[in-house]
Amino acid sequence: MNTFKFIPVLLLFTALACKKTDTSTGNPTVTSTNPANNVTGVARNQQIEFTFSQAMDPSTINDSTFILMQGSTKVAGTVTYSGNTAIFTPSVILTAATIYTATINTGAKNLSGMGLSANSVKIFTTGGSVSTLTAVDLGTAGNYVIVAKTAINNNSTSAITGDLGLSPAATSYITGLSLTNATGYATSAQVTGKIYAADMAAPTPINMTTAVNNMVTAYNDAAGRPSPDFTELGTGNIGGKTLAPGLYKWSSAVTIPTDVTIAGGLNDVWIFQISGNLSMSSAVHITLSGGAQAKNIFWQVAGQATLGTTSHFEGIILSMTGITLQTGASINGRALAQTAVILDANAVTTP
Repeated sequence: MNTFKFIPVLLLFTALACKKTDTSTGNPTVTSTNPANNVTGVARNQQIEFTFSQAMDPSTINDSTFILMQGSTKVAGTVTYSGNTAIFTPSVILTAATIYTATINTGAKNLSGMGLSANSVKIFTTGGSVSTLTAVDLGTAGNYVIVAKTAINNNSTSAITGDLGLSPAATSYITGLSLTNATGYATSAQVTGKIYAADMAAPTPINMTTAVNNMVTAYNDAAGRPSPDFTELGTGNIGGKTLAPGLYKWSSAVTIPTDVTIAGGLNDVWIFQISGNLSMSSAVHITLSGGAQAKNIFWQVAGQATLGTTSHFEGIILSMTGITLQTGASINGRALAQTAVILDANAVTTP
């Protein structure tokens, strides 16, 4: 008999517990946003996200209920819904150092047809600079098409236009170029220019020390530039993309599996900050358009830079470790490495 008296109470507690954990009742709310409200320095390729407290009706998450504005101008983009999160992907690159307003309005409804009780509005400011990005100053390292600290090794016959420099390693660490020694420099049938190393006659040793120090300073300048315009573009895979002028930053490796276009004007600057390796696949090409110049393109690579066989690269590589050009690869730019530069039947040309 006592058992039956406890059944209504047990059912009551069970009902209360179920009601407490049921998140589908009542109006949905926005529980988080990315970027957060009033944040600054947002990347210009940033997706905008609103996460809801409940599952929503996907048909109500669209470009009429999820709106991004720059002042009084609506920003074009696509709206998707995944899990409990609405995602707005701009169709254009956001303007640098500009205030944007993202809104999810009450037309966004849950699966029971209940909408937000009020519009959810978030404001953020993009990073980057409205002024032109300044080029990286290479100092006297800019007098060379190749600079390395530990070795310059060449396999087979390469065609190099510009001077080469090696320090603190000695001339013996330059291999595969069949050097002809002169006073303070050497020459090679494969090099249209001169070759310098730390053990050659004065003033070459001090000149090379200065050039290597300038190379390190340039690397640190490129790596330390603040307020990137673009972060984690393509999650590190930039194949097939057209890259506008600006400062780019990745927290890991970058791969180039398919052709890339770098598009901009004569005086525009690109700086790519790469925390890992840079790997370019075989036969892939970087193409310049709109007047973009290789001398204004800087690839700061914390890891190894590898250009695949018969690939073509544009720009100045500043690598903390090594640079390897695989068989037949070409570069219009400079290879400036804090360890070794490895060549194999390559065309290397000063920009």
